[in-house]
Amino acid sequence: MTLTFTFDPVVDPALDPALAEEFAALWTDVSNAGGAVGFVPPVVIEDIRPEVDKHLAAAAEGRSRLLVGRDATGRVRATAVIAPNQHRLQRHWVWVYTVMVDTALQGSGAGRALMEAVADAARTMEGIEAIRLGCRGGLGLEHFYAACGYKEVGRVPGAIRVAPGDDRDDITMLLPLH
Repeated sequence: MTLTFTFDPVVDPALDPALAEEFAALWTDVSNAGGAVGFVPPVVIEDIRPEVDKHLAAAAEGRSRLLVGRDATGRVRATAVIAPNQHRLQRHWVWVYTVMVDTALQGSGAGRALMEAVADAARTMEGIEAIRLGCRGGLGLEHFYAACGYKEVGRVPGAIRVAPGDDRDDITMLLPLH
């Protein structure tokens, strides 16, 4: 399935009421399938909605930028948030987080297409030379990101506590854009 990516979509719920709901539904589904996107299953959409609202508010205020992948029907099937660095010595790179692909599309190339769209979007941002992202160890995500051109540049053992007795590494990945 081919996705169409939109960088900086309208994030005003009055103009695009489906975006917030579809974003929250995607995040809920990905989390409940074991995706490492800030929650541990089980979650319900009400758990996710406040975080979606924060992301959309940050995008509306220009503090972050949203990348949305939609299928042929217009349904949100993939997302990533790109956050410019505010520190004056680090404005040449961005963070990417809340990287998600609909579980029905995993293994179809949609994740790789999303990461290519992230890199393309970052290249349109003035002065950006690299993308950094963090991923949770124990799921092999670093191998996926490495296949997309990212290099592991840092690892903090046991920094993410998924559950009592289940600590995972926090892995930092970097993609130079030049």
